[in-house]
Amino acid sequence: MEALTAVSAALLTIYDMCKAIDKTMEIQDICLLRKTGGKSGTFERGGKTPDRADTET
Repeated sequence: MEALTAVSAALLTIYDMCKAIDKTMEIQDICLLRKTGGKSGTFERGGKTPDRADTET
């Protein structure tokens, strides 16, 4: 939950800085792809995932 909130806040900041350049831009497909640890254990999103840059380290 905290990671999704942080990503959303960061994207809204970027959107705010760039809106003067492109008023048609959109923020789309913010979703959890994988999670490990915690009380509920491991989660990996199944099915089709949105196209994205490879951000795994």
